[in-house]
Amino acid sequence: MSRPSETLLIPTTPAPSVVLELLKPITWFPPMWAFACGAVSAGVAWRGHWGVIGAGILLCGPLLCASSQAVNDWFDRHVDAINEPNRPIPSGRMPGHWGLFVAILWTGLSLLCAATLGSWVFGAAAMGLLLAWAYSAPPVRLKQNGWWGNLACAVCYEGFAWVTGAAVLAGGTTPSARTIVIAVLYSLGAHGIMTLNDFKSIEGDKRCGVRSLPVRLGAEHAGEIACVAMALPQFVVVALLAAWGAPHQALAVGLLLGAQLLLMRRLLSDPRKLAPWYNGTGVTLYVSGMLVSAFALKGLTP
Repeated sequence: MSRPSETLLIPTTPAPSVVLELLKPITWFPPMWAFACGAVSAGVAWRGHWGVIGAGILLCGPLLCASSQAVNDWFDRHVDAINEPNRPIPSGRMPGHWGLFVAILWTGLSLLCAATLGSWVFGAAAMGLLLAWAYSAPPVRLKQNGWWGNLACAVCYEGFAWVTGAAVLAGGTTPSARTIVIAVLYSLGAHGIMTLNDFKSIEGDKRCGVRSLPVRLGAEHAGEIACVAMALPQFVVVALLAAWGAPHQALAVGLLLGAQLLLMRRLLSDPRKLAPWYNGTGVTLYVSGMLVSAFALKGLTP
């Protein structure tokens, strides 16, 4: 006698663990690190400011970055069904329109948090969220173009987070021109990091018409572009720190850059295979240089 067929029960609401998976905590570190660099660069003692520092870290990581991840996963669900079908939305563990609901809710919470930290922070957060939605959502969908899409991500993850940290420690006022220049340079360099992240989704991007740089240029040329994008701004940072009277920090950033150049030689031997390896080695050196530069700015007079 045959057993009756079992009905697969699909949840109508996502489990909290699935929501957390959608928000991708592992991705929160870069903007939180950039925020910390900005806070250091402000040159203000952290004592007595732990409340706003905590709010800023919450804003940059668990709110703003998490919002961008939810937005991207919702509008990329057809691409993820090819590249990573086990993600919450394509796997069905995030049913219906819940992915979109979470993205909207987290966007609203981000704006509410940013509004408590001053006009500069609110403006940076609003612009970052606008770019996050423009990156993923049609009709703009900046990620369709690897040049503009990666720039939008880099600015959000590094530049806006750095400026937010500096503004929060300065009481919500305008950060110094030097701070903004260094934040912009590291944002430009992060374009290369975003390009390396695109190597893991080449197949799905090809099939879905996403023109990432590895798809547009091929793995070899995209790897070269990524290396140039990461290295050139750091050369400028070294020159500026030396010119501004921070020779020791300039030397430290230069040594970190030199180590990256050595690692880049191996990366370019097979960028598609070695991009994850470089993300764990060369990018670590890159973000270390960010912190060294932040301490240099802290010690400089306005």
